[in-house]
Amino acid sequence: MPLDEQTVEEIYRDHAPALRRFAVGFTASRAQAEDVVQETILRTWQQAPKITTSMRSYLFRTARNVIIDNFRRQQRRPHQVHSADVEQVSVAVENVDRLLTKVLMEEALARLSVDHRNVIIALHYRRYTAVEAAVQLSVPVGTVKSRAFYALKALRSVLDEMGVEA
Repeated sequence: MPLDEQTVEEIYRDHAPALRRFAVGFTASRAQAEDVVQETILRTWQQAPKITTSMRSYLFRTARNVIIDNFRRQQRRPHQVHSADVEQVSVAVENVDRLLTKVLMEEALARLSVDHRNVIIALHYRRYTAVEAAVQLSVPVGTVKSRAFYALKALRSVLDEMGVEA
């Protein structure tokens, strides 16, 4: 059973700007990005009972699929497929996947406590050693290590809730 109109309007109002920013980097124009947003919302409206993850991660995954479907549709031509075309599709899919992973990780990190988020950022994004992270965060090295352990556990849990498979 599809979502009611009011729910779809709320989804569009709450998520369309972020989806548009996501799509604009992978489309030739703003109009095509808007088409991706519209198709994403339409698919969400049609598939609502099957959504088992967070709405935002579902929307971004759906937008990713719409972008890839559109790209593949554009590449279909009556001429022979060249290896460059296949490579271009592969690169586009990789770029979309990379951006989607970034968006999902930002959302997941935002759900962690400040202490856990800071330790993960220091160790995994800034590539600090435990000692450097301890100095940066003004906590003992042992605290950095234990926070890192529990932060990764919490992050795995959040990603599971979001339906992101490792």
